[in-house]
Amino acid sequence: MKLLRYFFVGIFFGFLLIKAEVISWFRIQEMFHFQSFHMYGIMMSAMAVGMTSIFLIKKLKAKTLSGEEIKIAPKKFTWGNVIGGLIFGLGWALTGACPGPLYALVGGGVPVMAIAILSAILGTFTYGLIRNKLPH
Repeated sequence: MKLLRYFFVGIFFGFLLIKAEVISWFRIQEMFHFQSFHMYGIMMSAMAVGMTSIFLIKKLKAKTLSGEEIKIAPKKFTWGNVIGGLIFGLGWALTGACPGPLYALVGGGVPVMAIAILSAILGTFTYGLIRNKLPH
């Protein structure tokens, strides 16, 4: 029963993605062709909210609902992140969707995106198999 709230949060998030046109293939193609500010504006807003949230979490020493201190570990730069980002961007450009909205697209009536979901799962599984052999 406790997990049910996450299910409803996911439904609400999917609804927001659809209404904001974040899952629109046309909006994504406009972004990659530098024809519209819509997606860049959404991403910059998300980054501003994320940066402000992390700043406040650290400054106020926020705690979780169970009372534990929230610890955000510093991240080191690696070229693997750059390569992974390029692969991610290529997949995003080819499919017209990033992993999060794939489920909203299927739920919104674009069943062909189930192939993209299966491909993402297969890619994640493959990474898990070869992770120890990759330079991190």
